Amino acid sequence: YTSTQAVHRTRQVLADNILHISENRIRVVARDVGGGFGMKHVYPEDAVVVWAARRVGRPVKWIPSRSEAFLGDAQGRDQQVSAELALDAEGRFLALRWTGMHNIGAYTEGAGAIPLIFSLKLASTVYDIPAVSVTSSLVFTNTAPTHPYRGAGRPEAVYIMERLVDQAAREMKIDAAELRKRNLIRPEAYPYETRTGWVYDTGNYAAAMAKCKAMADWDGYGARRAQSEAAGKLRGRSITYYVDNTGVFNERMELRFDPSSELTIVAGTLSHGQGHETSYAQMVTDWLGVPLEKIHLLQADTDEVAIGRGTYASRSMMIGGSALRAAADEVIERGKRFAAHFMEANAADVAFADGAFTIAGTDRSMPIEQVAQMSFIPVGLPSELGVGLQGVGAFNPDQPTFPNGCHICELEIDRETGEVTLDRYTVVDDIGTVINPLLARGQIQGGVAQGAGQALSEDIVYDPESGQLLTGTLIDYGIPRADTLPRVTVDFSPVPSPTNPLGAKGVGEGGTVAATPTVMNAILDALSPLGVTDLPMPATPERIWRAIREHGRDRHNR
Repeated sequence: YTSTQAVHRTRQVLADNILHISENRIRVVARDVGGGFGMKHVYPEDAVVVWAARRVGRPVKWIPSRSEAFLGDAQGRDQQVSAELALDAEGRFLALRWTGMHNIGAYTEGAGAIPLIFSLKLASTVYDIPAVSVTSSLVFTNTAPTHPYRGAGRPEAVYIMERLVDQAAREMKIDAAELRKRNLIRPEAYPYETRTGWVYDTGNYAAAMAKCKAMADWDGYGARRAQSEAAGKLRGRSITYYVDNTGVFNERMELRFDPSSELTIVAGTLSHGQGHETSYAQMVTDWLGVPLEKIHLLQADTDEVAIGRGTYASRSMMIGGSALRAAADEVIERGKRFAAHFMEANAADVAFADGAFTIAGTDRSMPIEQVAQMSFIPVGLPSELGVGLQGVGAFNPDQPTFPNGCHICELEIDRETGEVTLDRYTVVDDIGTVINPLLARGQIQGGVAQGAGQALSEDIVYDPESGQLLTGTLIDYGIPRADTLPRVTVDFSPVPSPTNPLGAKGVGEGGTVAATPTVMNAILDALSPLGVTDLPMPATPERIWRAIREHGRDRHNR
């Protein structure tokens, strides 16, 4: 039993790389994992626990302390970049250049280089830039290893690009939204190949931006800023546009009826907060007509699930959902053969709709649940049908999807304390076909919280002399709280993806990808009247207070 995002991968590593035994001699089960965010993979302690259990011949359980987790678990981000953006007199982007350095920690762990690779590949983000030159280096340090963390390189790329665009807008005295609009990739350009070799599937960035501006009352900002100034506060806003890369590897799903016509989804993905037990069941209900309460999810057990890649890289709906669609199609096709036998008809004459099989030209029909129940009665069944109605589906995408969206933030800063209050936050996302809006909004809102946390407070700090970790508890580490965020308003501007039968794009990471530059740009906009043009993350109250004190050009204080 372990807290992991991929039970089969854990089993494979333990069996092949460490214990050198057959995989079928190991069972890996993950129950309520909690959040994963890319960080929950195979750790050395997994191997030690298995070794110890074999050594002593009894169950062994290891529970880390929070401080141990801060010290030994993989961490995220930690890039330093120097970047330049060239524009012509009309504000058209001509070239992007940046060089960076990525801390990979004391040793490589799993996919530790992925954030660097993805940040390079996504460097130009949503903009049509004719020339792009990006280079970066991996460096080893004495810190904990870094690993893909919600976004895995895409937040870094979007942060760099959006900070550059805001700085350019300020220097050229062009509205930040207008400057972005002039340079967005146009809808007719898709499929669009970037200068770094990725091919974007679909999008209509300008439409999503326009919708987001309307929802956020972009044109009414002046009045709100005046109100903040009257109260002695600094007010800032920002608009950012992001694109993400989601969906990797293949996936396998099963649908199994039992003799009581209950239906089990056997998933190779692993839900740890995404709500697959709801969204998968919702889709199966739509496709097969089986009541929602009769559908169950089985996952995260290598003895029960034949194979599966797990959940990461926002892959579950696009890839797992598409495999589930294939499994449902097989259930329907096998069900037609069963129904033809039971109703003494030709299978070619059987149709399926609204949860029932019907015979063309007749009034005969059988609900799928009745067909499923009768499929377990072996008497008289042709041998080629087998026993039990079930289906297996797989999906292997030819290319990833590229969800995208617009974020707008407004915030206030207390001049005396440097404290930031996020006042309004609006998101319009293109995640392709929206399967469950409530779950999708929850994913985006949670992502915004994580991105805002990175911008405002989260930071792993080591003593520069001793190397001692100084943020080893939740008292010291600035994790965002419920009162950090305002109400995050989310809507959608979907453009279905042609890369998969659902038209879906990933939704799990976009909120985090965009939120960090959105919050930081709004802070810098609020501080711009004082002449502040840069501020390192996290933008803590102390750092902001010092920036206010060091730039005494604010008219309010003259």
